[in-house]
Formats: sequence, C-alpha cells, structure tokens
Amino acid sequence: MRPPAPAQRLPGERGAMAQAGRASLKEQRYDRQLRLWGDHGQEALESAHVCVINATATGTEILKNLVLPGIGSFTIVDGNWVSGEDVGNNFFLQKSHIGQNRAQSATELLQELNNDVSGNFVEESPEKLLENDPSFFNRFNLVVATQLPESTLLRLAELLWNSNIPLLVCRTYGLVGYMRIVMKEHTVVESHPDNTLEDLRLDKPFPELREHIQSYDLDHMDKKDHSHTPWIVIVAKYLTKWFNENSDQLPKSYKEKEAFRQLIRQGILKNESGTPEDEENFEEAIKNVNTALNTTEIPRCIEEIFNDDCCINLTEQSPSFWVLARAVKEFVANEGQGSLPVRGTIPDMIADSNKFIKLQNVYREKAKKDIAAVGNHAAKLLQSLGKAPESISERELKLFCSNSAFLRVVRCRSLAEEYGLNTFNKDEIISHMDNPDSELVLYLMLRAVDRFYKQHGRYPGVYNYQVEDDIGKLKSCLSGFLQEHGLSVVVKDDYVHEFCRYGAAEPHAVAAFMGGAAAQEVIKVITGQFVIFNNTYIYSGMSQTSATFQL
Repeated sequence: MRPPAPAQRLPGERGAMAQAGRASLKEQRYDRQLRLWGDHGQEALESAHVCVINATATGTEILKNLVLPGIGSFTIVDGNWVSGEDVGNNFFLQKSHIGQNRAQSATELLQELNNDVSGNFVEESPEKLLENDPSFFNRFNLVVATQLPESTLLRLAELLWNSNIPLLVCRTYGLVGYMRIVMKEHTVVESHPDNTLEDLRLDKPFPELREHIQSYDLDHMDKKDHSHTPWIVIVAKYLTKWFNENSDQLPKSYKEKEAFRQLIRQGILKNESGTPEDEENFEEAIKNVNTALNTTEIPRCIEEIFNDDCCINLTEQSPSFWVLARAVKEFVANEGQGSLPVRGTIPDMIADSNKFIKLQNVYREKAKKDIAAVGNHAAKLLQSLGKAPESISERELKLFCSNSAFLRVVRCRSLAEEYGLNTFNKDEIISHMDNPDSELVLYLMLRAVDRFYKQHGRYPGVYNYQVEDDIGKLKSCLSGFLQEHGLSVVVKDDYVHEFCRYGAAEPHAVAAFMGGAAAQEVIKVITGQFVIFNNTYIYSGMSQTSATFQL
C-alpha cells in the first residue's frame, strides 16, 4: 500500500506564515521600544524619511540612534571629504575612507546596523542644494542640521518654516551641546505623563457606576464576599455615607481624610472576640484614599486647547487633532455634563475575578459609549468641513478619547524671530543671567563664536598658535553682540578663554550624548508621543548640567 502523500501547504498559507514569522521577529527585535510607543508609534517611525545634514560625529550619532529603532529611511547631505580629523572622532568613518565622500562612507556603515532601514546620500553641500534645488528638502518628514554655519542655517530654517517641515538643529562645540527645535506647531495625543491618577469618577459617579455600587450590600455579605469586594466599591460606599453627613463635600484636609479612613476601618469585619479580621481589600481602600478622592475636573491645559483659535475656528485644512479636540469640547458641553470622556481603565486590586471583571466592564462600557458620542460629534464636524468621515480612523478616535486629559500643544518660535534684533526674547535672556554660570551663558558664547566665523571665515582657536590672539577677537565679538542686542549682562572672561581653547572641536563623548538626546526628540516628533522641549536645549559638559529656554 502506498504511503499517504505529505500535506501540501497552499501558497497563501505559506505567505501568511512567513508574514507572521516576520512580525514575531520584529516584535522580538523591537520589544522594549514597542512597550514605549506601541505598534502605531513603530509604524509612524518605519514610514518616516529623515534628512541629516553633515555626517559629522554628532550627525552619525543621531542617525545611529534612529537606525537601531528602525526609522524607515534616511538621507545624508554632505559635500565634504573624509579627513584624518573625521576618522579620529567618528565611529562611522574609517582610515580607508580618507579622501572619499563623507556622506557615502557614513551611509555604508550606518546601514549595517539595521537591514530594514533604507540609507541614501547626496554628495553635495547644503549651501549648493539651497541655491540650486531648495524643493529637495520638501520630501522629508523632518530635517536635522548639524554643525552648520549661521548664514546657511538661517536660510534652511526659513525654507523649512514656510514649508511646515520640522527642523532640529544640533551642535557640538567643545564641551558644549546645543539643540533647537524649529516648528510652528506640534500636537501630542499620547504625552505619557508620569504619576497620573486613575480616572475613577468617585466624586461624580456616572449612572452605570452608581447602579453597580448600589448592587453591593456590605452589611449583609458572607466573609468571603466581603473580603473580595474591590476597594473602589468600598471607597465609593463609604463616600456615600460621608456625603450624607458632610453635605456632599469630599474629604480634603488631612484631618478629614483621616476621619474618612477611620470610617472605612469601622467597616472591617470582626471575629467573635471583637478583633478586626485581616481584610486586605479594606486595607487597600484605606491606602488609596488620597489618590481615589481626586476631583473630576478638566485640566487647565485642556481648557486652553478648547479655547484655542484652532479649536474654535475649524477649516478644511484643520488637522484631525483639532477636529477631535473640538468634538471632545462639544461632548463635554453635552453628554459629558462638564467632564471629559471616561478613560475606561482601573488598576489591579485584591478582588475575586468575577467582581473585578464586572467592575472593569462598567468602566470599559462607559468609555465605549463616550467614544461613540465623541465620534458622532467628529462625524458632524467633518461633514460640515466637507471632509470624508473615514479621514479620522477608529483607532485615532479611541486614542484621543482615552488621552483627552493629557493632550499637549507645543508652538515654537521661528529662528528668524530668535535672531531678529526687534523680535529676540530679551526678557528670557535677562531673567536667567542673574546666575553668572547659567547655561544661557553658553548660548551667548555660541552666538559670539558664530559672529567670529562671519568676520574671520574660521572659528576661534582652531590651531594652538591662534588661541592667544583669538581671545581678544572673540571678546570683541561677544561685546559687539551684547551691545547690538541691548543686553547689559556680564560674561566671565573664563568662558571666552574656554571657547577659544575648544577650537570648534567636536569631542566624541559630547557628540554621543547629544546624538542620543537629539534622536529622542526626533522620535517624539515623528511618533507624536511624549512632549518635545520648547525650544532651546543647552548641555554643559563642564558642569554635567543642562537646561531648556524659550528663545
């Protein structure tokens, strides 16, 4: 008898299995970052195309930290040839590269870090591109400019500002790191704030929650049920008692909260000898009094978003963020009765599975109901703007509702405003110069160094024999800058000497630190998660401190 033929896999089946295999490999490779920004964050990263100007030590360190987590593609723009100095401070250039184009050499080695990333290079200086093909930069999601002279940087910044393309300026100068984010508006749905309180609504229980709480009768329960009742229910039950005796006022002061805890303690079952039983759920309720009794209100930053011009006056060009913000605002005024959509999550707690799942479902169902209501408002708004209802996905709607208390909007000033004599932020500079060693001094020194470059066609102290002569020249550039801007601030001579000794060097240790920090901001912009700084970041390698300023 002939043995049965082996089962044949259908082509579609093989394809599906291969795809599943690739997905699980990706999950393994990116496991830790997926926990941070989720599948949707990873998708945004993988579909992004970033341009990095100059494959300097700083530029390649930024790219290393974007290639490893799986940025879709990158393009390096650099018309320089690899020198011995480059090989000395750049891990992505080798001796054999000397004399070759820097963009090409760095691209080859960076691509080895991740096969899924597409690397490109352009062997041309940014100055030539800006002159001959300025529209080249419009194809990118974001541009990172490293170690650019001031005049080129201002031209690039103006072009990108007008095209609405985010620009991140990053610079390493001796032991100083500098970053500047230049973008008109950046909206964040998932800001991932630290130490957020649960959205339990115990001060304003919605009808379904009130009904669920009323279904419990703590006074007529057997011992097992009593000790497995979720702590949220226990707090809610005793809060009703408290409200009856305290005219609907939440316990606010320490004394009142202690009295409320005592009220809960009295509810712990006692054994025959009158000793309280060991009921962990009641102890959990007592422990959570502080965080559970927060007032349900709309945070001030969300009120500001609701009152923002972009939320009030929607247009066909309005991004989905503002359409959804307006939809949530209308929900608050109607179905929400003054409150944001319910988040729909509860913390883990001591309870039997049945009771916990029932309580969890009460919050989940309410959250679904609120999402549907916000969705209806959004659909009407989209219709009135002549936009398709599917222009906002179900996933986008759910994310927005569950994060509606944590929305953020960051608006940066343009570089032209910062550099303009009549528009620079004089108050911000003066307010920080009370401290003669503020990181802002380093910003003033960088501006003086750029002035030196403009006047002398080189940076101060590049060669040892120039250091002494350049101290006086740099001091004069600094005085000229301060005088021109009407800044009567004093900068210690030590800083002038230090910057001359730097000789515009780009030490790898500082470049690596700045590369990590800059890549983090790029990922925030691309994924729309976590909050970017606004707008200037200065790092001091001398004191190991950093600060942000709104310049």
